[in-house]
Amino acid sequence: MKIEIITPDRKVYEGEIKSVRVPGKKGSFQVLKDHAPIISTLEAGSVFIVDQADIQKEFKIIGGVIEVRANKIILLAESVK
Repeated sequence: MKIEIITPDRKVYEGEIKSVRVPGKKGSFQVLKDHAPIISTLEAGSVFIVDQADIQKEFKIIGGVIEVRANKIILLAESVK
């Protein structure tokens, strides 16, 4: 899967990943390969990605939106720390 993490002023991360876990408004959820299409709002919290080398990376976000479609993920965050 490919992911892009974007804020209003910059692209924070782009790459191929195995999974991502995000803080959804109604609870945390994980996206794996071939996930059903979804658009969801996000709360402030941690986004965890696992890249192709099985290295986990964490990004702290202040709310946003995630779109998953055809193994492409776009995460629009208000800000990332």
